[in-house]
Amino acid sequence: MNSLTLGFIPLTDCAPLVVAEAKGFFADEGLDVTLSREASWATIRDKVTVGALDAAHMLAPMALAATAGAGGPVAPMIAPLALAVNGAGVTLSNRLSQALPMGAQSLQEIAGALAAFIDQRRAGGEPPLTFAVVFPYSMHNYALRYWLAEAGVDLDRDVRLVVTPPPRMVEQLRTGQVDGVCVGAPWNAVATRGGLGRVALRTSQFWPAGPDKVLGAGAHFAEDDRLPPLLRALVQAQAWCDVAEHRDELASLLAQPNYVGAAAEAIAPAIGDELIFHRDGAGVPRLEHARWFLAQMRRWKQIGAELDADALIARVYRPDLALAALQATGLGPEALTPPGPLFDGKSFDAG
Repeated sequence: MNSLTLGFIPLTDCAPLVVAEAKGFFADEGLDVTLSREASWATIRDKVTVGALDAAHMLAPMALAATAGAGGPVAPMIAPLALAVNGAGVTLSNRLSQALPMGAQSLQEIAGALAAFIDQRRAGGEPPLTFAVVFPYSMHNYALRYWLAEAGVDLDRDVRLVVTPPPRMVEQLRTGQVDGVCVGAPWNAVATRGGLGRVALRTSQFWPAGPDKVLGAGAHFAEDDRLPPLLRALVQAQAWCDVAEHRDELASLLAQPNYVGAAAEAIAPAIGDELIFHRDGAGVPRLEHARWFLAQMRRWKQIGAELDADALIARVYRPDLALAALQATGLGPEALTPPGPLFDGKSFDAG
């Protein structure tokens, strides 16, 4: 059998990797896969770069950022499969939630209330609020920034953003180190079940069917004979994950300490309701998503205006590889619906 080592972060959307191993999809494709639970997204990026991991569960913008050399040396990568859409959210600490008007309900109203509170704190000479994000190159960072900026918050002056690995965010809320977190499932549910805060935004509200995770690998892996069977195994696992009757079994599987290590009761709610792994073409890396990510990277000065976005996207986002796997397994979508607008009604590529 062909051996592979795949990295993942303990999040609900690592499910396709876990299911492909547990249900024998990897073995059926002749693959002997070792799953490696990693501590942070930076570790995932670095291990893929040096070849310690053959491929990994990655944040959707990570392969683009690495290939562009954003935040480090140029490390050419590909994203041949999207692993999931949606699933992340912003949880505000109890202290911050209680300081906001009770009537604020919509994303715009909550952001407006936050902006007013931030202005009040600044006028009183208080320190900026602190929010944790999982990585600089993430849907989490860009969604939080976009949402607050739309309400008039100056992200460089009015708030402090810190990078924290997802499982550690709950403890940071508990100890008061942060005022809010933007993180993927199940950690918002873990926080709210523990009485540590209130979910103010879900990425499914921010951008319905918006991107979140991909399978990432070094660019050389596009020509590796192990990639087609890997993708076939994963798309079958994704389809399994989307079956409603599998939700409780999947939650119990992910709850194991070598995978996510959170209570199954905290994991289950996002499966099917928030997270989509397969249906409606969720597994196909969308070029439109990549364009939006690069627009955000430019907006927040992570990359320069001179970068050739279309050329970068063509090298990194590989829907052709995902579609080939879907067609080979008989799981291909009949058609791909273009991404819809963001919560504010603006087009997906608005920077």
